[in-house]
Order: sequence, then structure tokens, then C-alpha cells
Amino acid sequence: MPPGLASVQVITKVAGKRKHGKTTKGNPYLRALLAEIVWAISHTKDNYLSAKSHRLARRIGKTKAIVAVSHTVAVNFYHMITKHLPYRELGANYFDTLDHDRLTKHTVKRLEALGYEVILTPKEVSA
Repeated sequence: MPPGLASVQVITKVAGKRKHGKTTKGNPYLRALLAEIVWAISHTKDNYLSAKSHRLARRIGKTKAIVAVSHTVAVNFYHMITKHLPYRELGANYFDTLDHDRLTKHTVKRLEALGYEVILTPKEVSA
């Protein structure tokens, strides 16, 4: 089941970047099934796909986020089936760990905008 078969693959690329585009033709039943799976996933807590769904829904809207995460689920299924790999959950805080410095600066700026003075001290790690 390649992701293109489910017709949730966006194929518009300009200058090496993915742009908004229409989904390709594919199996409408598989597309509906993937949308139902993502809808159920988006209503759960503490997992990577739910966090991705909510993160995208803020930027591009719920419907487009469902299509985008459906593509991710289709790719995951494809690799699990063809390479016989188990699903590896990345966790809900995966996006927070990607760029720790950017997240720290952004949070400090938001707190300062609310009128707080922020002094950061690193937490000691016990060995």
C-alpha cells in the first residue's frame, strides 16, 4: 500500500519544497479509512500523531491536517508492512525536543511580553 494509492499524497514541489496542492486520485475507501483512523488518533493524548495533528490544525486547519496526518499514517503502514518493522512511538513531546533553544527563547519572549522578568538557570542533572 504505497501512500499514493490512498490518494493522500500531495505532489506539488517547487524549488525542492512541498507546496499546497491537490491530492492524487486513488482508492476512496482507503482514503476514508485513513481519515477515520486519524480522526480517532487526534482525539487521543500523549502520542506523536495526535501532537502532529494538533500542531498542523493550528496552522492549516483541521481538514487539511487530517489529510496530512493520513499521509503520515499511510507511509508508516507501508514501511511497517514492507520492512517488517514495529511501530515506534516518538511521544507527544517529540516536537519540543527537536529545537530546544528555539522553544526556550520563544517561551521567554512570551513571558516577557506578559510582563514577567525571566531569569533562566539550568537544572542540575544528578548522575
